[in-house]
Amino acid sequence: MESTKSLEDNLSCLHDYEEQMRQKAITLIGEDPHLYLHVTVVERTMNLADVLRQFPTDDEDLKVVLALGMRMFNAFGAGLKLALSGYAQNSILIMRDILETVFLLDLFESDRSAITRWRLADKKERKKNFSPIRVRELLDKRDGFTTKRRFEHYELMSELAGHPTMKSIWMLRPQKNGDAVIGPFIEKTTLEANLSEIGRLAIQAGDLLDAFFPKSWNIVNPVRKAWTQSRDQWVEEFYGGNLHIDENSSRSE
Repeated sequence: MESTKSLEDNLSCLHDYEEQMRQKAITLIGEDPHLYLHVTVVERTMNLADVLRQFPTDDEDLKVVLALGMRMFNAFGAGLKLALSGYAQNSILIMRDILETVFLLDLFESDRSAITRWRLADKKERKKNFSPIRVRELLDKRDGFTTKRRFEHYELMSELAGHPTMKSIWMLRPQKNGDAVIGPFIEKTTLEANLSEIGRLAIQAGDLLDAFFPKSWNIVNPVRKAWTQSRDQWVEEFYGGNLHIDENSSRSE
């Protein structure tokens, strides 16, 4: 009985501290238009995924896209919750999942027949033709890219959050040259890096989800309009209104 109470007290104490971190993060976001814009594009990308999954269809390939959109909705929600609660490293781990899904959807958007092949592939075929490495290679070949920025982006996330490395210890330091700490923390520079990354992923994911909307489905117009407005504002703010799909753009990384 005493052990149960101790467990409950510890969990409540941790939750209370996470909520304090969340309130601190929300205050910082409210004071900074850039942070607010990053969170806005995440929220509106999640809206896109939520509306798209409601589209009635018997097309098994489109159902795959709807399911991947739902996966990204959950991942954005989890990644944002972790970032706002002070778990920056764990948030990046979720973002790596989003990045991998974005790459797969990018391939599907340009080669719709690949959806069928992926959907029907057995484990051996999927590993051969649709592994994360293979998908990145196909995208780089499609775009004529040679610098492997997609790989570098994925690799950095792996080193910072996906694997226990010396670089991963950086994510435990509220200050660059300070000591590592245990538990959640909110520090503006770290929060800004987290939210700018999840915002950039939201732009990529939203562009791809928007491309799969049936042209005749007018019910989604308000959601797509809101998405387009926030997307355009984000691109204007951070890329001067000129986001090219090249080896240095966010979509290619």
